[in-house]
Amino acid sequence: MPADPSLRDLVSRVGAFHITDAAMKRAQQAIETAVEKGEVDAGAQQAYRNAVRRYFESFDREARAHLRDVDRRLEHTNQVVFNLTAERGVAVKRIEATQSVLSTLAGVEGSTA
Repeated sequence: MPADPSLRDLVSRVGAFHITDAAMKRAQQAIETAVEKGEVDAGAQQAYRNAVRRYFESFDREARAHLRDVDRRLEHTNQVVFNLTAERGVAVKRIEATQSVLSTLAGVEGSTA
């Protein structure tokens, strides 16, 4: 039986990924062969859908965990940037205050000389 358009679309989408998992590769090759031959039965479809679900749910969990880690690291980095910006502001104010005192000192020393 020929594959319906939604299955063909799924097979095409999955085929666009670089799949390294041996079981998923076998499932992909099997369904592609079945689609080409027009011999896609209910069992082949179910086996393929199960393989896709298993592989992509795992892939999704891994990607989400990675995203959480990146977000956590970005949050930390943003906090560090915020803290360093505040420290820089304090340092600039200290420089301005000490320069004011040193300028006043220079004026006092110049008037007494």
